[in-house]
Amino acid sequence: MKRQLSIGILTLLSVCAAAQDVSHRVDDYVVTEMKAEKIPGAAVAVVKDGALIKLKGYGFSNLEDMVPVHADTLFQSGSLAKQFTAMGVLLLVEQGKVGLDDPVSKYFPNTPPAWKEIKVRNLLSHTSGIPDYEEGGVKRDFHLDYSEDQLLALAEKMPLNFAPGAQWKYSNTGYTLLGILIHRVTGEFYGDFLREHIWQPLAMETTQVINNDDIIENRAQGYDLVKGEVKHTYYVSPTLDATADGSLLFSAIDLVKWDAALRARKILKPSSYDAWWTPMKLNDGSFAHYGFGWFIETAGNQKLIEHTGEWQGFKTQISRYGDGLTVIVLTNLEDSDAKKMAHRVAEMYGAPEAK
Repeated sequence: MKRQLSIGILTLLSVCAAAQDVSHRVDDYVVTEMKAEKIPGAAVAVVKDGALIKLKGYGFSNLEDMVPVHADTLFQSGSLAKQFTAMGVLLLVEQGKVGLDDPVSKYFPNTPPAWKEIKVRNLLSHTSGIPDYEEGGVKRDFHLDYSEDQLLALAEKMPLNFAPGAQWKYSNTGYTLLGILIHRVTGEFYGDFLREHIWQPLAMETTQVINNDDIIENRAQGYDLVKGEVKHTYYVSPTLDATADGSLLFSAIDLVKWDAALRARKILKPSSYDAWWTPMKLNDGSFAHYGFGWFIETAGNQKLIEHTGEWQGFKTQISRYGDGLTVIVLTNLEDSDAKKMAHRVAEMYGAPEAK
């Protein structure tokens, strides 16, 4: 009995030592990568089989005051926000207020004839043909405020890149429209709807739409590289800094809670999760590598569900592997490669190389 107990203790100590070794190697890698890419600050979280095995801040959230990054430091989301917008739409689908196959003209009257065949699922999956504002010949002035009606009008002026459902092409415009759709259906600003139905039920206490007027504790400053030097990021008007395509603040801690909710399949019904994480089928029968607000990739023989965010001096990544491993990387440098960092950290914890 004593011999078995000793063997058990030695095995446990060996496992703990191995885990600590991996954690140290991750620290060394992150610090080295931050130095190479000139990243001011980063937060990294790793979850395995529902257990949080690493949560750490590195560097500085603000270079002028040299404020360290902590696990509760708030980073801007970039397009990681799209998964929350998509969940909000799927909640409305479950409530019978929106249909995935509803034409968007049901919610946006007087749309152009070319929009006739665009469905809600096309906006969710970037298969609508509606181009990004900056790519569709209609420029937004990032210094100006726009109403939702004005943003819709700008979108309606752009010719489609392709017939709805024919191809896949990333469109921030489509997700901006989904935020407007949520507002029109519920009567609530999309961020208020998400807070009430997603963030509060999941105790995601810091997640919110960007607000540049309020004093928000632990908010990081975003940075860009200009001729190799770290500089303050570009200005964006309050309304363009609050659209549903990528305008949230959140912490690594909140994203750990988010990942736990996804593992447990909370908030949504199982059928909604299946739709959320199924690659979109195109008109010709082929499949895009995107569901609703998530890229659907592979790593070895595993399914890899992930997304990158990039906006106003920030780069973010969440990568969720089929074997129960999740890696979250948040940085406050828009020029950083958070996706590469997340994949490399995942490989240190045994994940296969992502394709």
